Amino acid sequence: MNEAPVLFVDDETDLRIAGEQTLTLADLPVIACATAEAALEHITADFPGVLITDIRMPGMDGTALMAEALSRDPDLPVILVTGHADVGLAVQSIRMGAYDFIEKPYDPARLVETIERALDKRRLTMEVRALKAQAAGAGGADPIASMLNGRSAAMAQLRAQLRAVAETDADALIEGATGTGKEVAARALHAASRRAERPFVAVNCAALPDTMIESELFGHTPGAFAGATRARYGKFEHARGGTLFLDQIDSIPLPLQGKLLTALHDREITPLGSNEPVALDLRVIAASRRDLAQAAREGTFRDDLLYRLNVVTLRMPPLAERREDIPSLFQILLAEASTRHSRPVPPISPDALADLATRDWPGNIRELRNEAERAILGFGLGETGATPGVGRLADQMAAHERSLIAATLSAQAGSIKATYEALGISRKALYDKMQKHGLDRSDFRPDAEG
Repeated sequence: MNEAPVLFVDDETDLRIAGEQTLTLADLPVIACATAEAALEHITADFPGVLITDIRMPGMDGTALMAEALSRDPDLPVILVTGHADVGLAVQSIRMGAYDFIEKPYDPARLVETIERALDKRRLTMEVRALKAQAAGAGGADPIASMLNGRSAAMAQLRAQLRAVAETDADALIEGATGTGKEVAARALHAASRRAERPFVAVNCAALPDTMIESELFGHTPGAFAGATRARYGKFEHARGGTLFLDQIDSIPLPLQGKLLTALHDREITPLGSNEPVALDLRVIAASRRDLAQAAREGTFRDDLLYRLNVVTLRMPPLAERREDIPSLFQILLAEASTRHSRPVPPISPDALADLATRDWPGNIRELRNEAERAILGFGLGETGATPGVGRLADQMAAHERSLIAATLSAQAGSIKATYEALGISRKALYDKMQKHGLDRSDFRPDAEG
């Protein structure tokens, strides 16, 4: 049963009872009220359902009720029930913020269809609000859960690993494809550690010219080289007491990798032009999109530096391995883009959200963020571009089925009825498949952890 109630207001007893029975038979919870004043007792800014009201009522009429309801929550879907003579008034009310209107006598099926569409809109609105609040609270009590969203097993495992590492001062290596969120994971690890109040210094090693990397990392004294007119702290010293994040560490030239190894082992550095070592207290997190073990075998990365870095190795899963996370993650990115561009979040249907989960995302979160940016700017969603994976056919089909069901549950906020209808299967078939794939509807509600 859809858990969001329908607030049904009509002063005529027979019509009110008939409407209540129609909605109950459609598996929609309903709160029936005889007056606008009684309905207003239920309407708050976090009321999860929709309002459907007759226009002509004694005392406060339907348009006045709508105006008061929208003053409490401008996004609340309000459906007006009109007589033939009130159609002009209903059209005017649409301009004032009504979601839709239905003319008496109405077809019960059309009533249910209109309400279900309004409930879909309301559910997405409430979920986006929750996701915005979650994004705004990224610095809360559990920064790892706030900064690394996702209900998939891969993300749950990653969060557990990060929490375990955060309790220590161990250095870490984060591996993952482009756009999987390696720096976000590093920042989450820093925020959850005892060093959270100290600096987090990020260095993109690939963006530094070879001639400048040593000076950037270790600093220099005046006269250390041509143009060095004054002393300069390096990134290691800037990060003292905190965390130094070395992204694309495989870009560091081999000769300098030896000096980096010594700095990590001795926990001290010697700036260029100086003979005085500087002691350091910091955690070093390195990241690479390449397989560093393979790079070590090829001779482009020092194996002893790899062994020093990979005491703890964390792997960032690509979106292809966490498809059930894509709908909720996309809505978080939509909320962020909405704030950034000061534009409203456009309506995204559950079917469109589920479709996103079927696509390949070679650019991972970075590519998904670009899609969210385009949607906010009014360019809509791109076309499906799913590509079959590799492996046994049965395994591929089972994995695809699980991902599709999980993505639809996520897009439908855990609603069983909405999910089996969207998938075109029976309730029993959905329950059987959820049990087979280890899916729990409670994990896909907007207030679920992660």
